Amino acid sequence: MKETENFDQTIYIRKVREKIQEAQQQLGRKLTFCVQTFGCQMNARDSEKLTGILMAMGYVPSVSETADFVIYNTCTVRENANRKVYGRLGKLKHLKEQNPHMRIALCGCMMQESHVVEKIKDSYRFVDLIFGTHNIYRFAQLVHQAMESHSMVVEIWDKTHEIVENLPAQRKYFFKSGVNIMFGCNNFCSYCIVPYVRGRERSRQPQAILDEIQKLVDDGVVEVMLLGQNVNSYGKTLEHPVSFSALLSQIAEIPGLERIRFMTSHPKDLSDQLIETMASSEKICRHLHLPVQSGSSRILEKMNRKYTKESYLELVSRIRQAMPDLALTTDIIVGFPGETEEDFQDTLDIVRKVRYSSAFTFQYSKRSGTPAAVMEDQVPEEVMQDRFDRLLDTVQAIAKEECASLEKTTGKVLVEQVNHQDSRLLTGRLGNNLLVHFPGDQSLIGKITDVYLSECKGFYYMGEMI
Repeated sequence: MKETENFDQTIYIRKVREKIQEAQQQLGRKLTFCVQTFGCQMNARDSEKLTGILMAMGYVPSVSETADFVIYNTCTVRENANRKVYGRLGKLKHLKEQNPHMRIALCGCMMQESHVVEKIKDSYRFVDLIFGTHNIYRFAQLVHQAMESHSMVVEIWDKTHEIVENLPAQRKYFFKSGVNIMFGCNNFCSYCIVPYVRGRERSRQPQAILDEIQKLVDDGVVEVMLLGQNVNSYGKTLEHPVSFSALLSQIAEIPGLERIRFMTSHPKDLSDQLIETMASSEKICRHLHLPVQSGSSRILEKMNRKYTKESYLELVSRIRQAMPDLALTTDIIVGFPGETEEDFQDTLDIVRKVRYSSAFTFQYSKRSGTPAAVMEDQVPEEVMQDRFDRLLDTVQAIAKEECASLEKTTGKVLVEQVNHQDSRLLTGRLGNNLLVHFPGDQSLIGKITDVYLSECKGFYYMGEMI
């Protein structure tokens, strides 16, 4: 089926391209597109695929939402993400009234929620196309269908077992790329909507992943980010199971690939074998994103995280022992239903003991359809805000100290771009994912260079080329 689907989509890409060419001849200009991405790296990678398909159709990229084709690739992890999309849609309505050639598409996790789709169908009738997370590979066919029908096309699948390979993609960076190794999630944390909108775990075949990375390296990529909702459980659903650590070892053998990153890791599935693989490879970056969510074992149980504060700290100890130079980052939620001040103090305690290089901190956001949404003892907003502020102060103070520990040393920096604030500077990342700004020529973009970290500025460095 996978090969057939690819062939079918090639046919629809050609059919749409013919329509685009006709429209461009009539208008005397190129038709443009703009893809706006909300959410995680998985969405960002999906957007690269959408971009590749649109360019194959004949559209040209634009950063403006006045484009002829606007796509919102949505996230639904938190309620404010939904509100942001609705607000942006209101502005698009007026733009579409002025441009009869404009098309608007919505996709991503938010579209997997039935009440969202019903609201859009009722209140935003000017949207042309709605599709979900499971059928992105049918994008070209759906665009063609919308062009032919001149009405809203909605195609949302509850689930899929298919993984379609070799879709067109247009990378944001020529020197680095995300690579999906699996899709979906089986964990069902009580606060999280992701398993319901992304579906159950499906792992790609190891050889398909290796082939994709090899092609990327042949095309100039030096760094890959392996993507999955829980990469540590990679391979369990395959007919012939392969562990994530085994996959990493194979990827590390690819000549020309210089850096390997991955996210996200669930603590309950992080094996000693994976720690050993990371420690023994110079290609695997010394950075691990290990979401803790809470420092309270009682709250962790309510969250269905399947580890305790003590087991998390033991895991961190093993990681630190194997890789003392590793930068640990995390996700933390404050205000989960039933959280007491004592529970919150446990969270502050684990932050102080682990000493994260950075942390994404969030106030609990109730998501309809999750077990946590109907739990008793919802934490008042003012209490949640107070705890959030105290957590942020603690996280930032420790992160600054961790960052400053590398001051006056030399590190290898992958140069990513010209600095947005000062065109005389370049901006890049160390293996531990921290940013470095330093004077240099833009010909260095995409290369790994030695930089002396002359001054720590809190969460980034100012540096000098060696």
